[in-house]
Amino acid sequence: MVEHEAASGRWGGSARSADRPARPRLDDVASRAGVSTATASLVLRDRPGPSQTTRERVLGAAAELGYRADRSASLLARRRTHLLGVTMSLTNPYHAELVEDIHLAASERGYDVVVSPLTGVTDEWHTALRLVDQRCEALVLLGPTLTRRQLESVAQHTPIVVVGRRVSARGVAVVRAADDKGVVAAVEHLTLLGHRRVAFVDGPPGPISTLRREGFRRAMRQLIGSSEPLVVAGGDTEMAGMQADLPRGPGGPTAYIAFNDRCALGVVDQLRNAGRRVPDDVSVVGFDDSPVARLRTVALTTVSQSPVTMSTAVVAAALDLVEAGSDTTRPDVVLDPPLVVRSTSGPVTG
Repeated sequence: MVEHEAASGRWGGSARSADRPARPRLDDVASRAGVSTATASLVLRDRPGPSQTTRERVLGAAAELGYRADRSASLLARRRTHLLGVTMSLTNPYHAELVEDIHLAASERGYDVVVSPLTGVTDEWHTALRLVDQRCEALVLLGPTLTRRQLESVAQHTPIVVVGRRVSARGVAVVRAADDKGVVAAVEHLTLLGHRRVAFVDGPPGPISTLRREGFRRAMRQLIGSSEPLVVAGGDTEMAGMQADLPRGPGGPTAYIAFNDRCALGVVDQLRNAGRRVPDDVSVVGFDDSPVARLRTVALTTVSQSPVTMSTAVVAAALDLVEAGSDTTRPDVVLDPPLVVRSTSGPVTG
């Protein structure tokens, strides 16, 4: 044991001869250039993605270090890892449930899952690159906000499945719920209960909010004939729902559809604090069917994104990309989300 440790340099010794300097590795080039190994790899393989400034910095570092690609290391890197990388928001309960179901679906296909959470100090771009560095065979990005160019840049190295958002990019598959149809189903449910004054509590800026908002407006025009459907600024958290500027007075909405379950719970809290009964005075509908929505003490009427069905489709799309090895644009997998009726919606009164 002592001899092995000394040979490996663990105690300060070195297995390399003093007159044979260590061969520079890709990690060394990346460190010298101040970029990730994935970015350095893209530059040295002359693949698109990194900026010209980054390319010059990486190539300069490689020249300074005398870097040459190690063919044996390249062959090793091509070996299958059977890993799927997943990015998620720690504050999103639906993401947490979806990751668990993705893990189960991946396990059935002989894959394991590496989760890299989004935090206040790590953005989506670097989170995705970190998963690339861990040699994941495909990445699953839950509700990403990366640009098309950024997605295609990462997809040049590792195929990507985007969950919950429409985007057309090479090497990227999309699995999403039909967000607009889900909100339409919520409006239909409320109109059947007699509601005509229905408002939508919007989400944060982004493509998912746009789809749900468009679905609401279209349904209100078609089903109720509303020329100016009411949209209230909101967000994707309970606090956003609690602080939303909900109209007050006898002519106010008799029902609200919120961007997601978290926002809906904040709306319910605000209404009840104002002395309004849910659903006797006002109905509330969410979106996601998160675990908290199913609690009997909450019993939130909501549009379900069916995490088990979603996760199965996500894993299938990821492995299709892995096996195909193609960077072509693929059609979206779009799932129709069902409405789950519980206790926060009821007939209009008064």
